[in-house]
Formats: sequence, structure tokens, C-alpha cells
Amino acid sequence: MKYGLGIAAAIAVMGQFSNARANQDVQALASDPANWVIQSGDYSGHRYSKLDQINTSNVGDMRVAWTYSTGVLRGHEGGPLVVGDIMYLVTPFPNVVTALDLAHDQKILWKYQPKQDPFAIAVMCCDTVNRGVQYAEGKILVHTADTSLVALDAKTGTEVWKVKDDDPKNGASGTGAPLVVKDKVIVGVSGGEFGVRGYLTAYDLNSGHKVWRAYSTGPDEDMLVDPEKTISLGKPVGKDSSLKTWRGDQWKIGGGPTWGYMAYDPDLNLIYYGTGNPSTWNPVQRAGPDGKPIDQKWAMTMFARDVDTGIAKWAYQMTPFDQWDYDGINEPILAELDIGGIKRKTVTHFDRNGFGYTWDRATGELLVAEKFDPDANWASKIVMDKSDPQYGRPIVDKKFSPF
Repeated sequence: MKYGLGIAAAIAVMGQFSNARANQDVQALASDPANWVIQSGDYSGHRYSKLDQINTSNVGDMRVAWTYSTGVLRGHEGGPLVVGDIMYLVTPFPNVVTALDLAHDQKILWKYQPKQDPFAIAVMCCDTVNRGVQYAEGKILVHTADTSLVALDAKTGTEVWKVKDDDPKNGASGTGAPLVVKDKVIVGVSGGEFGVRGYLTAYDLNSGHKVWRAYSTGPDEDMLVDPEKTISLGKPVGKDSSLKTWRGDQWKIGGGPTWGYMAYDPDLNLIYYGTGNPSTWNPVQRAGPDGKPIDQKWAMTMFARDVDTGIAKWAYQMTPFDQWDYDGINEPILAELDIGGIKRKTVTHFDRNGFGYTWDRATGELLVAEKFDPDANWASKIVMDKSDPQYGRPIVDKKFSPF
């Protein structure tokens, strides 16, 4: 049966997730539309508010009620959080976190001004952005440019704990928003343009202790991949699935950064996220020994991982041997779809490569892979015939390949 992208129109908004596996504080606050405690609004990545004071009949009457200048004239990519009457926001570098009292004329309750080595600016690829803070259990979590993960007391702005995730001198920077799941803070890393080997890390919410780290490339034990149980396109990935797709030890600077967005299914206890471009940028330098393209797994990949252990449940590489710097970090969106009369729990991702993908989020089965942008010309299609040896792979148009 052939599925079109129009299937997305059949998405039925999921019911409330079970609190048994989610962080109960975050889940309870997020269920009240007056709050906005996760950058994506909820664990499903919907970015949808149920508030209805603004509608089609009155939107034309909107006027500015108040403004607040952060004093930082760079790109602001993190939306503010609202918890009760308090708004929390973070600036681009130097990553000043501010709490505003919305019930008292936006009075500044506190400011947190981290001390950072300005060298971090030199390895920030695309402006000095930060994609937002996260709230959980009386704490505000922020990932600063120098890769420090900081927990702040939400009432006072004082540091509860602080850990250094990496070092800008290694090319790494912190630009992504953390996500709190259960008793863990999940955070990624930026720096694929500077040879950083991307990873996702889980820290204990109460202490900042590192629980696990899963790299995007390299040996199975580094990536937290089980050769026999981690699935891709219906089959185990096999031993050294990443190492076999890189020339020599290039995987050590392999990119696959994780500065984008995450979603979480409490029932399956799986977190979903995409990895970015392989490194180095120049595809000629990344070609195989024979000068031909090689996949370079697992950059440009959608992962599903167990939150407790970090072990990958499944993986799907969207753009093997990326030559266009598409990055695969756009939002995963969790929903239930009626496919052929059968309800499927799915994860959908609209990638920068111009294709929209939908997978069964428990198994990683590829259900949809079609262009949502008809002008995407790097590939003609994704092979969906499971009997074809090229199943799941893009058919690349060589005339649009810079390699």
C-alpha cells in the first residue's frame, strides 16, 4: 500500500501520556495550557497551545501590551517558558537567564549571568544562539555556549549544580535546549563544522552526575548500539555498523552533532532525536579508499533510544554520505495515524533534505518517505520496496551532487 504525505492530515492528537514514565512535575504543568514548560510545548513535540483567547475573530485587534529588551543584539532562537506567573528566558551568548514576574508588570525577579570564556564564540557556527531553557522540579536548566549544563533555583536564580559537558577548545559549543525526562536531563552538543564527534548525554536532574553518553559515530560501545538488537529498516544493524562506513579513523571527527530537538514517548520509554552533518564538510575528504561515496553512519540519522540506558532501539539514516549539509536535527513529532484502518503510534520528521518521513515509533519501520518540497532535486525518491536491495535509501541525482 502506498502512503502519501497527505496522511499527516489524519493525525489524531494523542491523549495524555502516562505519568508513570514521564517527569511528573513537567507532565502536570504541561497539561495546563496556561503553562509552557518545554520548548516544544509537550513531550510529543506538537508546539500547539490549547489557549483560545486569541482566535480568527479578534486576532486583528491585537496590539503590543509590553516589551522587554534582553540587551543582546544577536539571534534569539529559544522561546520563553511560562510557569504560573513567571516567565523565564535566555539570551544568545553570554546566555543571560532572566525571570520576569508577569503578575507585577514584568518585574525582573532575578538574572543569572554566567561567566564564560568568550573563545566559545569562535566555534559557534551560525550566530551565538541558544535554543531555550527547560523547567523541572523547581529548577531551570540551561546549556551555555561553553557547553556548561547548569541547574538554577527557579525562585532565586542561584546555581544548584553545574557540569562541563565538553570544551570549546575541542570545537564544541552548547546551543540546544535540554529536555528533562524522568530524573534525567538530556542534552546534545554543537560543533559538527569543527570536527566534533556528536553525542547525546543524560545527567541526573538532582546532582548533575553523568548517567550515560551515546556518540553518533564510532565503536558500538561508544554509540550505545547493540549489534543484534538495535534495528534499522527491519534488520539488526550488525557489528561495527558505523566503523565500516568510514575511511580509517575519520569517525573520530565524524560530526553528527545533536543541537536540535527531541521528543519522548513515556509508554515506550524512548527518546527521539536527529543527528546533523558528517564532518569534515568537504565530501571529497570523506570519500572511501576508492574515491566513492560511503554512508558515514550514523550522521544524518533519526535515533530512538531507551532513556534509562541510552541504548539505541532503532536508527534510520536519512541522507547517507551527506554532501549538502542538510542536518537531520528538525523536530520529531509523535502522533497516532490511521494507516489502512490500523492505528499506528508514529514519529514524523520533516527533514532539511526536502523529504518527510514517518516511522512506527516502536519498531522504526519506515511508513512514509516522500517529498514535501517538490523543488528538492538532490534525490528523486526514497526506495520503499522492501524486496529492493536499495530499500530505504535515496536515489541520488548525480548532476546535483557536488562530489
